[in-house]
Amino acid sequence: MTLISVEQLTKTYQSTTVVDHITFSLEPGKCVALLGPNGAGKTTTLRMLAGFIKPTSGEIVFDEKRFTKDVRRYVGYLPQYPVFHNWMSGEEFLIYVGQLSHLSKKEAKEKANELLDLVNLIDAKKQRISKYSGGMKQRLGIAQALIHDPKLIILDEPVSSLDPIGRREVLNLIRELKKDATILFSTHILNDAEEVSEEILLLHKGKMIKQGAIDEVSETKDTTAIHLAFFEEPKFIEERLKEIDSVFKVNRQDDGFILTVHNVKAARNQLLDLIKHEEWELTKFEVATSSLEDIFMKAVTD
Repeated sequence: MTLISVEQLTKTYQSTTVVDHITFSLEPGKCVALLGPNGAGKTTTLRMLAGFIKPTSGEIVFDEKRFTKDVRRYVGYLPQYPVFHNWMSGEEFLIYVGQLSHLSKKEAKEKANELLDLVNLIDAKKQRISKYSGGMKQRLGIAQALIHDPKLIILDEPVSSLDPIGRREVLNLIRELKKDATILFSTHILNDAEEVSEEILLLHKGKMIKQGAIDEVSETKDTTAIHLAFFEEPKFIEERLKEIDSVFKVNRQDDGFILTVHNVKAARNQLLDLIKHEEWELTKFEVATSSLEDIFMKAVTD
């Protein structure tokens, strides 16, 4: 089952294409990270999905229905820089946005207190928002995104401006929310994506250049490295390593060589056969799947 399908979504401002024919889908109950450097088109993509701006072309299918009317009732949205009425308390603010979402005052108050408890702000509900820390404000912002029980929660860079304590608070909250909700959040902090999401969407210059489950993306053919080190470096070893069919790239390091390989099993067997035949004194043979940062850097620099 698919919660939302995006087909050839495009946004152009005058002669500049910000989002360029991207296609992807989100399944219910998944936490998906939208990755990309600044200017990649992440915020524009999220704002189109949230119904705040109209696509130039392309189609968004939500819960098997094509968007023809305002879809914001289905989507909870936290912008990168949320704005609050700082003279309000946390409880007053949530009651206010609840009523804007067509809840009665009684329903809004009940929902506000339920959400304040969920985001661990119940003890600060009477406190003015101006006294809240950055992490508390972000958690309050997430609570307002949930006030109308949306099917999809969209968070735009929810931790980018926070200190380590606030960042940890928000990541822990996302980890809890994803048990019962579908979450799409943008970030350029790759460790955060690895920590809380199951899937990634990688944007670069408005184009979707990689997508899928993190473990599947990490297993693509160009994302495995083998680290070799020797007691004494054999003569002409770099040239010999480059001759191996399954070795894609050889990088010299202070402590040996890093080999990027197409097929780790074939490369391992060929390398070990060569090392044994030449009787090279091996001190390190380490196979490692590239981190998400390695995959990201390769994708945006190719």
